Amino acid sequence: MKNSKTAKRTSAARSKPTTSPKSIDDYLAGVPEPARGTLQRVRAAIRSALPPGATETISYKIPAFKHGEIIIWFAAFANHCSIFPTARIIEQFKNDLKPFTISKGTIQFPIDKPLPASLLKKMVKGRLAQIAAKKRR
Repeated sequence: MKNSKTAKRTSAARSKPTTSPKSIDDYLAGVPEPARGTLQRVRAAIRSALPPGATETISYKIPAFKHGEIIIWFAAFANHCSIFPTARIIEQFKNDLKPFTISKGTIQFPIDKPLPASLLKKMVKGRLAQIAAKKRR
C-alpha cells in the first residue's frame, strides 16, 4: 500500500475556500481541465453502477452519491483526484488498487487519468452490498 505524503491539501475546485457548491455540476464547473474531464468520467462510471433511486449530492463540500446513505465521494485537488469509498471498500479491493496511492479512506489517481470504470463499478457495487448488509442486521 502506497501512503501519501502528509501535505496541505488544496482543492482544485474551490475559488473561495468558504464557498460550497450547490450541485455536482457547480463543483465541476470550478475544476480546471484535465481534472474536470477525469471527474466527469468517474461520475459517469459511478452513475452506471447505481440503483435507480440513488441521488447526487454535495457532502463535506465535495460531490457524492447517496442511496439511503453516502455511497462514495470524489474530488479534485491541485495534483491529483481522489475517491473516498470508505476504508472497508479500500481494504476489500486493495489488490486491485496497488497501482494507486491509497490511505485508510482515500484513493488518489492522476488528474488526467481516471480509475478504470470496471474497478469503480465493482467498488460501488461492493459499497451497496455493505449498506444492504447493515440494513439486514
